[in-house]
Amino acid sequence: MSDNRPSPHPLPWLARPAARTWRCAPAPTEVHAFHAALPGYSPTRLVELPTIADELGVGRVFVKDESRRLGLPAFKVLGASWAIHRVLAEHPESAGDVEAPGQLTLISATDGNHGRAVAHMARLLRQRAHIFVPRGVHPRAVAAIAAEQAQVTEVAGPYDEAVRHATEAADAPHAVLIQDTGWPGYERIPGWIVEGYATLCAEIDEQLAAHAVTSGPDLVAVPVGVGSLAQAVVTHYRSRPSGRAPALLSVEPANAACVLRSLALGEPVSVTTGHTLMAGLNCGTPSGLAWPHLHGGLDAAVAVTDADSIRTADRLAGLGVSSGPCGAATLAGTRAVITGTGREERRTALGLDANSVVVLLSTEGTDANPHATAAH
Repeated sequence: MSDNRPSPHPLPWLARPAARTWRCAPAPTEVHAFHAALPGYSPTRLVELPTIADELGVGRVFVKDESRRLGLPAFKVLGASWAIHRVLAEHPESAGDVEAPGQLTLISATDGNHGRAVAHMARLLRQRAHIFVPRGVHPRAVAAIAAEQAQVTEVAGPYDEAVRHATEAADAPHAVLIQDTGWPGYERIPGWIVEGYATLCAEIDEQLAAHAVTSGPDLVAVPVGVGSLAQAVVTHYRSRPSGRAPALLSVEPANAACVLRSLALGEPVSVTTGHTLMAGLNCGTPSGLAWPHLHGGLDAAVAVTDADSIRTADRLAGLGVSSGPCGAATLAGTRAVITGTGREERRTALGLDANSVVVLLSTEGTDANPHATAAH
C-alpha cells in the first residue's frame, strides 16, 4: 500500500511566511526541574525514522513519542501536573494524605487525555476529580478516566458544551476548574498547563543534540485541538532572541479545523465540529489564551482526514512507534504538505529542502485512543 494517495479535493492548508520573525517571552525555567523530580520521570523517546525521511524527501525525521509519559499514554500529564502543583500551593489547607483525602474537587472537560491526566494527579495527591466528557470519546478512554477514581459525567453535546458544564460545576465550594483552554477571565490555570508542556520541548532540544543536530529542527509539526500544546511549541521556538527559527506547522482534523479557519480569517472563530477518530483534537474554538501565539507564530496550518491519520498510525506502528490518531496526525499533515501535487511551492514556503530536519510530535499512544486499522 502506498501512503501517497492523491486527495480528490484541494489541500486545506494555509501558509504564513511572516511567522518566523514573531517573538514572545520564554516559558519558566523551573518547569523541567519540577517534572524531573516526579516519581517515575524519564524523557520520552525521540525516534529517528530514516525511511520516512526518504519518503518525505528531507534529510532526517524524528518522532517525539508520547505514548508513555509518567505512567499515562499521552503528554497531557505534563500540563496537568504542573497546573495542579501550582493550584495546591495556593491551597495548602486542602492537602490530602494517607489519613484523609484533600478538600478540593478538580474539575475538567476533556476529549480523553487531559481529563485522565487531571484525574490521575488528583488520585495521587488525594484530591477528588470530576471530569466532563463530550460525545464521541471512545468508551475505553472514558473507562480509563473512571479507573482513576474520578466522577465522570458524559455530555450529549460537543467539546465546547462539556467545557460549559465543567465551568458551571466549578462554581461549587472547594472546586477548581483545571481546563486546558482559556478565555477572558480564565487564563491563569490554562497558562500553567501550557507552561507544563515546556518540558517536552526542552527534552527535544537535548535529544536532538545527542543525535548531532546542533542547529535545531527546520520544521516542527504539532497536532492542534484548542491550541495549548501549539502555544507551548510556539513559545519555545519563538522566544529565542537569535539563531535560526524553525517552521511550525499545526495539524487538525478536517471536521474540526478551528485554528486553520481562524488563521484564514485573522481572528478566532468557532466552527461546527463533526465526528472524528482524532477525538483529542475535536475542538470547535481556539483557546483565547493560545490565540495570540498561534496567530503570531504558526508558519502554516493544515487539516487531515481520519483515513489519512489512521493510515499514518498504521505506518508508525510498523516502524515501532505506538501512535493514536491524534499523534499520527502530524505525519499525515506533514506528508500532505511536503509531498504530492504543488509540493515545491509548499516546501519553499516552509523553507525545506533535501537536508532539512523534521520533528513530528506524536502526542498519544494507541492505549490513549484505540482505533481500528485502516482498510488496505
